[in-house]
Amino acid sequence: PRHMDSVLDILDALESPARGGSPGTAAALGRGLGVCSTPGCRAVLGEPLGNPERPPALTLGQWQLLTELLHHDPATPELGAVLTPDGSTVALGPLLAGIEAGLRSGGFGRPLPTLDPPADPLLAVTIAEALGTSFLLAQGGDNNATALGPGGCWDDVENPQNYTLRGPPSPVPDPVAIGAMDGTVLGARLAQGPLPVAELLRGYYGTGNGSEAGRPPSSYRRRDFGALAGQGRLEKEVAAVLGLLRTLSPTSELLRDMGTQEVAAVARRAAREFSERYVECPAIVPRCLWGAHPYRGTPALLQLPLSSVFLHHTLEPSQPCRTFGACAHAMRNMQRFHQDTRGWDDIGYSFVLGSDGYLYEGRGWHWVGAHTKGYNTQGFGIGIIGDFTASLPDPDTLALVRDELLPCAVRSGHIRSDFTLRGHRQLGHTDCPGNALFQEIQSWPGFQ
Repeated sequence: PRHMDSVLDILDALESPARGGSPGTAAALGRGLGVCSTPGCRAVLGEPLGNPERPPALTLGQWQLLTELLHHDPATPELGAVLTPDGSTVALGPLLAGIEAGLRSGGFGRPLPTLDPPADPLLAVTIAEALGTSFLLAQGGDNNATALGPGGCWDDVENPQNYTLRGPPSPVPDPVAIGAMDGTVLGARLAQGPLPVAELLRGYYGTGNGSEAGRPPSSYRRRDFGALAGQGRLEKEVAAVLGLLRTLSPTSELLRDMGTQEVAAVARRAAREFSERYVECPAIVPRCLWGAHPYRGTPALLQLPLSSVFLHHTLEPSQPCRTFGACAHAMRNMQRFHQDTRGWDDIGYSFVLGSDGYLYEGRGWHWVGAHTKGYNTQGFGIGIIGDFTASLPDPDTLALVRDELLPCAVRSGHIRSDFTLRGHRQLGHTDCPGNALFQEIQSWPGFQ
């Protein structure tokens, strides 16, 4: 299966000292297979060695999987992606490039070159080159060309084999953005001292299909990447890499007629849009990933932007979920209850929040929900998994709604800037969203 667990098994075999492996083995092999095939990445990490042969430590099946995952083809970026235990999809190319840059800056392997103009090698090989190139191409293409996204879906989360993008690909679809953030976070960790890569990844992503008890560190990638490369730093690094690409072929052609101010404008736009989409907004788990059944009937379209947000707690399950597996299971149970017992067309909420750091798509941004009787066309219904009568969700989950979801929904035009926030009990005969949570939201922006 194209799951991070399969990659970890391969890394364990490659890094085993008993079989002649070391922490740098996987990164070197990855480059030989095509991980670092762009001009900027090669300028930083060097030219790859010739076509590598299958290491004796790997079975034929493992070698075929690795070759397929690491063969870089810009036309089919989805082929280099794997599903991780936290439910996110990660492109291995930028992840392994960041790991190699981190190992080398930490003194493991050949030293990294000094770049001219000066650029951070770690950000150059993970995100800065891909982002700068993507926005250059989008600017030079037709008006509908996008520079970021889309996301996609797996055929089966238990046994992922095929990942399909949900729209025309840009050079930075969601898995590449996520792989780049993870490569940056883990590369920075390795720069402090080498560690077996399999051990590092296992600790970061958790193990199994989300069966562990706690929230994995990978679910904090947006916060951790933002701390390392906020919008200002990212803009500076994209501009520096575009300066480097001016001197390299074939990218020098893309930049031939562009002045310094134009390059700076591309870097500013790239950093702003990337930060808004992947750092400041919460990640949304699409319906296809949590295993939603189809909508019954014909959904009605919302007239955006809406003026209200209604907060709920789910009551059942009463315990917060902290892993992708547990939250996806809760979503399927809720949908079954809403469709089969209540007789609704679909799960009632617009979005549901787990305590695993993710927002789960219910009716989503565009379809009328069944969450707040009499008011469903006026606002989005946000449910938080758990019973919050006597206790609150953890501070991270509260902050995700208050500081990320609501400002993001205003910026993206889904809710008005003067929106009102209310608890479900203010609009119907119910104790929802629980006494503790209702008390908490009274201090939030927009509460009426």
